[in-house]
Amino acid sequence: MARPIVLSNGELHVGINKFGLVHDFYFPYVGLENHAAGQSLRHRVGVWINGEISWLDDGSWQLTFHYPLHALIGHTIAKNERMGVLLEFDDVVDSDINAFMRNVHVVNLWEQSREIRLFMHQAFVIGDARSNTDTAQYLPDNDAILHYRGRRAFVVSGMTGDKLFDQYTVGLFGLEGREGTYRDADDGELSFCTVEHGRVDSTLRFALQIDGLSSARVHYWIAAGDSTHEALNIHQQIRDDGVLKHLHDTADWWHAWLKPALQVAEKIAPEYRESFVKSTMIIKSQIDKRGAVIASTDTTMLNYSRDAYAYCWPRDGAYVLWPLIRMGYVDEPYRFFEFCRRGLHPDGYLMHKYRADGALGSSWHPYVHDGSVAPPIQEDETALVLFVFAQYYHMHAEPLLLNEFYHTMVTPMADFLASYIDEVTGLPRASYDLWEETYLTTTYTTSVVYAALLAAADLADVAADSNKAVMWRSRAEDIFAAAHKHLFNEERKAFYKGILVKNGEIEYNATLDTSSIFGAFMFGLFPVGSEQLIAAVETMKATFGVNDGALGLPRYENDNYRRVGDDVTGNPWIITSLWLAQYYIEIDQPAAAATITAWVQAQAMSTGVLSEQISPHDGSLISVAPLTWSHAEYMATLLDTITEKEHK
Repeated sequence: MARPIVLSNGELHVGINKFGLVHDFYFPYVGLENHAAGQSLRHRVGVWINGEISWLDDGSWQLTFHYPLHALIGHTIAKNERMGVLLEFDDVVDSDINAFMRNVHVVNLWEQSREIRLFMHQAFVIGDARSNTDTAQYLPDNDAILHYRGRRAFVVSGMTGDKLFDQYTVGLFGLEGREGTYRDADDGELSFCTVEHGRVDSTLRFALQIDGLSSARVHYWIAAGDSTHEALNIHQQIRDDGVLKHLHDTADWWHAWLKPALQVAEKIAPEYRESFVKSTMIIKSQIDKRGAVIASTDTTMLNYSRDAYAYCWPRDGAYVLWPLIRMGYVDEPYRFFEFCRRGLHPDGYLMHKYRADGALGSSWHPYVHDGSVAPPIQEDETALVLFVFAQYYHMHAEPLLLNEFYHTMVTPMADFLASYIDEVTGLPRASYDLWEETYLTTTYTTSVVYAALLAAADLADVAADSNKAVMWRSRAEDIFAAAHKHLFNEERKAFYKGILVKNGEIEYNATLDTSSIFGAFMFGLFPVGSEQLIAAVETMKATFGVNDGALGLPRYENDNYRRVGDDVTGNPWIITSLWLAQYYIEIDQPAAAATITAWVQAQAMSTGVLSEQISPHDGSLISVAPLTWSHAEYMATLLDTITEKEHK
C-alpha cells in the first residue's frame, strides 16, 4: 500500500495511506522508531449517523489526494454517497514544533439537519516495541489523551469551534481478545475509560449538529515529545495559537524553502513544473534533519518482507541530494556529508546502510566470499559520496568546507578506492553490486570509482596536496585502461555486468544490466560517442523491447525481485527508465527523452508520489511509494533538459 501523502519536519514524519489514515508515525528520526507500522496500528477515522457507523477503510468511501499548495500540506477528500457526508482533511506536520495536525471539514450533503459524530482513533506501539508496556491515560487538567512509554510521549486532543471533544476512551487492542477502542464507537458512544496499560489505543468523539447542506470543522492534533512535559507544552501551544495559525505558518515555511526549486521550475517545460516541485517536497520529507536520507518511509513491504527501506544507503543519499545541489541547496547536502563522515569505517569505506541515528543498518552482505575475506560493502557507495561531495564543493568553493572534509573524509575515501584494486585485472576489487545481490567487479562500480578518483585528485590540487593528486589521478587512468580491456563484451556488443577473479582466472558475467550503461556514460568511463557505448545502448534497446515501443526498463535481464509473471524480463523501474532518458538528452534526442519522462509522470499518484517499480501488466505500483531515488532521477532528468538548453 503506497503512501499518497507524506508529511515531515525532519524529526516527526507521518505517512497517510490510501484510506486517508495515519499509517506511519516516525519520531524522533525520519525513518527510525515508527510507532504506527502495521495494519492494526492504522489511526482510524469513523463517521456515525442515525445509528450507523462507517470507517474510512471499510470500502464505502471514495478518496482523492492532493498537495494543492506549494507546501507539504496534504489535502484528502473522502466522500460517502450512501451516508451523504464528505470529509476534507488538510494534514500537516508543523515546520517548527513536533506536532501532526488535521483540519477536518465535515460536510452534510443532505438537505435536512443531522447530528454527525466524528470519531478519531489512534493506536501506537511506541518504539516499535514487541513487549506490551505502553500506557494511555486521560488527562483531565489538559483535556487530552496521553500515550507514553519511556522517553516517548504523544498527547492527542482536538476541538470543534471553541469546544473540546465531548467523549473519549482508552483501552486495549491485539490481546486478550480486544480489537481496539474504535469498536467502542459502534453504537455512537464511548465508555470514558481513563487509563490502560499494555497494548493500548484511544478514541475521541466530536458530536456535530450540522444543518442541511452545511458543514462544521474539527481541529485534531498529536503533539510528540521526548517527555510528557515536552509533549504537553506543544499541546498547549497549539491550543493557545489554534491549528489554523500553525497551518499558515508551515505553508509560509515551505514557500520560503522552495524558492530555489520554484525558480528552477520556471525553466522546465510547463507540463512538468508542478510534478518537479512536488518531487522536491517529497525528497525533503525523506531527509532527517541530522543528515540521513531515507530510501523510503513506506513500511508496506513489512507485510511481505523481513525489513523495509527506512534506512540511509549512502548511494541513494548521494543521488537524491544531487538535484538539490544543482539547484543551490546547501544545508541538506552538508548535513548528509557530515552523516557519512561520522559513519566512515576507519579503513575509509562506507558500510552497506545506516539507520537514521547513524548506527549500522541490517545487512545480508558477508565478510567471507568463497573462502576469501573482504569488507561487506558496495564500493560504489563510498565512491559516489566522494564524487558528489566534489561537485558540491565546486558549487560552493569555500576553503572552510574543504578544510573540514579533506583530511577527514576525502583522503581516507580516495586512499581506500586507490588501494582496493585487483592485482590480476587492475580494476577495483570485487564488492556487491548496486542492486545488493551479486559479488563481483561491476562495470557500474568501476565507472563510479574512476570518476571519484579523478574528482578527488581535483580536490587534492585545490588543497595543494600534489602527491595525493598524482597518485589518485594515476590510479584512475590505470582503471580506465583496464576497463577498456576487460569490460566490453565484443561478442554480444554490450558491457559485461562485471567480472570476478577466482584462483587467478577471470569469470565474466554477461547479464545485460542497465546500470552498466548508465555508469559507463554518466561517469565518463566509456565516453558518449564511443563505439562501445553506442553498441551497448542498441543491444539494450533491442533486448528490452525499446525498439518495439517499450518505455520502462527493468534493472537487468530476468530480474526476479517482485517480478510479475514469467513472461517479462523484469518489472520496469522508474530509475532505470530515466537513465535512458538522460542518455537521450546527452546525445541530443530530446523527443525520445520526453517520451520516457512523460511516461514516468503518468505513473505518479495524484500527489506526485512515484514508486520503485511498475507492473508491466496493469501499470499498478509495485514496492514502496514514495521511493526517494525515483524522485531524484525524475528531477535530475528535468534538470538535464535545462542544462542542455543552456549549452546550446
